[in-house]
Amino acid sequence: MNTIDWKLENMPDLSGKIIVVTGGNSGLGFEAEKAFATKNAKVIMACRSVDKGEKAKEQILAQNSNGLITVLPLDLTDLSSIHNFVLQFKKQFKQLDILLNNAGIMMVPYGLTKDGFELQMGTNHLGHFALTGLLLDVLKSTPTSRVVNVSSMAHKSGQMDFENLLFENGKDYSPIKAYGRSKLSNLLFTYELQRFFEKNKIDTVAIAAHPGVSDTNLFVHAAPKWAMNLLRPLFLLMIQPASMGVLPEIRAAVDHNAKGGEYYGPNGKREVKGFPVLVQSNAASHDKESARKLWEISEKLTGVNFK
Repeated sequence: MNTIDWKLENMPDLSGKIIVVTGGNSGLGFEAEKAFATKNAKVIMACRSVDKGEKAKEQILAQNSNGLITVLPLDLTDLSSIHNFVLQFKKQFKQLDILLNNAGIMMVPYGLTKDGFELQMGTNHLGHFALTGLLLDVLKSTPTSRVVNVSSMAHKSGQMDFENLLFENGKDYSPIKAYGRSKLSNLLFTYELQRFFEKNKIDTVAIAAHPGVSDTNLFVHAAPKWAMNLLRPLFLLMIQPASMGVLPEIRAAVDHNAKGGEYYGPNGKREVKGFPVLVQSNAASHDKESARKLWEISEKLTGVNFK
């Protein structure tokens, strides 16, 4: 399906499919879950706050009373929470058709996860790396399963520094620098994961997507609150709603013609907004040596070994 105006109407029926969406109680994740539920998938809403998740579930069911949604707690800043989520998931489900690693934070002040990782790398990359590795056996046992990692145009500003990957003690830290690195890491991981699947003849694919510039709560730290309130009317003219921004990750997750190692984003000017199409990430994201190093370090830091 190569049409440039790929819409929710192009989604296939998802009856019998089980889909995990991280960060699903708001923003892009919430929009993805609404769409998946409309197409009859069984959706697992993986979110840090169960209360917020249940409220989001109620909103979806108010529009679609037949939606199949389960809320499970998942805090990507806490490896013990990730292990517990996987344990609970495996108790209830025996297959996993789509793992949508959607959750993310953007340009937050320097901070640490519960395991001592810099917050943006810890949440956006390491948390999802660990989650994917711990769910690998279920993905492997589910024919034609998919892992979709959500990156960003900000990956182009990202730089890998393996001597100080996690900005130890805040050294050289800036919110933009850390965010760019985490989003570059999402792509390095996606492409290396696809190579891993191919090498081991696993019937799973890894695909990446980015939402362009979309109206979500990610921008809460992008500028002072007063400035955001003042500029919001102008800002909204330049960006797209979350219901459009989510389309690249949905297409990556369900389009039968999507292939492992592909990257989807908006078709508009500079990929800021528009309908989802194949796009290209930068050369740094395809650096195999960086991908290998990141993978090795990620396994050591998280204790999750894909082998």
